[in-house]
Amino acid sequence: MAADTHGTGAALARQASPASKSSQHWVDVLIIGAGPGGSTAAALLAQRGLRVVLLEKDHHPRFHIGESLLPANLPLLDKLGVAAEVKAIGMEKWGAEFVSPWHAQHTQTFEFAEAWDKSMPMPMAYQVRRSEFDHILIRNAARQGATVVEGCAVHAVRFLPEAGGAVVSATHDDGTQSDWAAHMVIDASGRDTFLASCFKAKHRDPKHNSAAMFAHFTGVQRLGGKAQGNITIVWFEHGWFWLIPLADGATSIGAVVWPYYLKTRDKPLDQFFADTIAMSPDLSARLRDATRVTEVEATGNFSYSSDRTHGPNYLLIGDAYAFIDPVFSSGVMLAMQGGFMAADTVEICLRQPARAAQALAAFDRGMRHGPRQFSWFIYRVNHPTMRDMFMDPRNIGRVKEALLSVLAGDIFGPTPIWNSVRLLKGIFYLGCVRHLARSWRARGLRKRQIRVESLPGVSGG
Repeated sequence: MAADTHGTGAALARQASPASKSSQHWVDVLIIGAGPGGSTAAALLAQRGLRVVLLEKDHHPRFHIGESLLPANLPLLDKLGVAAEVKAIGMEKWGAEFVSPWHAQHTQTFEFAEAWDKSMPMPMAYQVRRSEFDHILIRNAARQGATVVEGCAVHAVRFLPEAGGAVVSATHDDGTQSDWAAHMVIDASGRDTFLASCFKAKHRDPKHNSAAMFAHFTGVQRLGGKAQGNITIVWFEHGWFWLIPLADGATSIGAVVWPYYLKTRDKPLDQFFADTIAMSPDLSARLRDATRVTEVEATGNFSYSSDRTHGPNYLLIGDAYAFIDPVFSSGVMLAMQGGFMAADTVEICLRQPARAAQALAAFDRGMRHGPRQFSWFIYRVNHPTMRDMFMDPRNIGRVKEALLSVLAGDIFGPTPIWNSVRLLKGIFYLGCVRHLARSWRARGLRKRQIRVESLPGVSGG
């Protein structure tokens, strides 16, 4: 695959060799990847009258991890017109449970209703099967007028600085090839990070490094009443587990671990995953009568970001720009928010080019804002002081309400949480100083944990 930034206008008329059976098409916007970000941007741009092509290498519905949404997703689903469809497949999620083996009160539940903004009409979110959720979004993009092409993998993008725009080349499942000449390209390719990889703009996050194992189970014990759909986060020695209940009775169970631990695997992955679960008495109790119904999968969730959010005639959104860690379920919300921001930016660039520079600067600020706000907490979620704060939350200066607003994804609107967020960070640092010896040990452990490890047989991002 390649991204050529030094092409010429003549490339727009490039003829493929007869063996490639290539065809060429002209569009306003070409979007790589039909996950939540790409499908969102495609629907919005097509709705606004632009010629949009959405290319997806797989066929929907297809399995994907990341089943937990945030309350901030709900208004986005409303604006897309798919809220009722998502509600029909979703499990209501009113909060999150944290479980710590190191605290006397080893469970703590946070409800989104306790967040800063008490005017939220529905302070909840959904747990969803991503195969169903993503299929709803891609169908909606097609309904709004986007041309959706599945089973079509992009292998080259050539940008044309003289003529403007780009030529995107892709191969279909049957081996035929197609070229699209587009004014703008949106990379929503997820952890394939197509453009960032081509430009060598993707860089490992030096502050975080993790890997994951996961599978679906039936018969998992759920919480009672309204809390039955809550996500559960369970800390253990080598990282943390997620437990995500789904509406059809299945439960997604995953372990996010430091790479050094996954590298110790000397047995089949399913047995290693079972042994890892056995390290947590709390999780093991919830799975006492459970049956695993899918194969165990592993992935190197190595955190990364691109050194750019956009360039001449292209934008990066969602995991194609940055991936941190799934602990706060921010991925889908940030991808969809990026889709909205990308749609606004592209429309201005194409229809009001005099405002393009201003729009791109705003896009850059918005795209960097989300990962930056979540990453501070993600980098410290395993720190003993942060665990203390989660397990014994206080609301001095409304810091608990501010934290819950962040966890709900309420970071792009006018909710005035930021002074309290800064206060919460100050309380964290004071706690670190108060337990200086413990903090120093945690710092050394952290440095060892985030070392880059080679994990044979594990797919990476």
